[in-house]
Amino acid sequence: MNDEQLLRYSRHILLPEIGIEGQQRLLAARALVIGAGGLGSPVALYLASAGVGAITLCDNEEVDLTNLQRQIVHRMESVGRKKVNSARDTLAAINPGVTVVALAERVDGKRLETLAAQHDLVIDGSDNFATRHAVNRACVKLRKPLVSGAAVRFDGQVAVFDLRVPDSACYACLFPESGESEDVRCAVMGVFAPLTGIVGSIQAAEALKLLAGAGETLSGRLLLLDALAMQVRTINLRKDPACPVCGA
Repeated sequence: MNDEQLLRYSRHILLPEIGIEGQQRLLAARALVIGAGGLGSPVALYLASAGVGAITLCDNEEVDLTNLQRQIVHRMESVGRKKVNSARDTLAAINPGVTVVALAERVDGKRLETLAAQHDLVIDGSDNFATRHAVNRACVKLRKPLVSGAAVRFDGQVAVFDLRVPDSACYACLFPESGESEDVRCAVMGVFAPLTGIVGSIQAAEALKLLAGAGETLSGRLLLLDALAMQVRTINLRKDPACPVCGA
């Protein structure tokens, strides 16, 4: 690290759990962020400000006026622009030392596997089960840590699925692909603006701990947040031996 980096990241370096070595790991890390909306916004902002060396953003949507209520990486002048391009410009203004790749596409299948293979971890901030399951399949196949989050109305959840850990569950163990879960869209059900910030910030924290090698992650646990009552609880997750995605 040069003198400017030592100053910029000094508050991380002061933490014994991170220190210079942990910050250097962040600077050398590559993170893939799926979604540049309500969850992807705080995720991307904190990864960039913390100095994660390379961040790839994937989202095929444009910024809409209704997004600005909660998608804090975008600005009024971004309405009508691709979200990833808007987010890239914001991150560059915060930390020009971070490389941000903006992919205005909805990734799936082999394309998703190729991208995941090029990164150290994946953070899923998508809003539909099809994408979440596709991301999960790629991470399971490649043994890449997955930080998953969801937020709708006043309810949020965060989990870490790390198949490098023995007996770790995957997203499909919790929500089977053959299940009857239905997508719950913010456009229909609404969402409390700070909820996406809270959930996305927790996702960013889990990702940074994984990359820096600090602390204990949510691997094996599901964090549930009720923002209306401001209550948080965690439940233990167990690997499903019969899971068609990660089972034996």
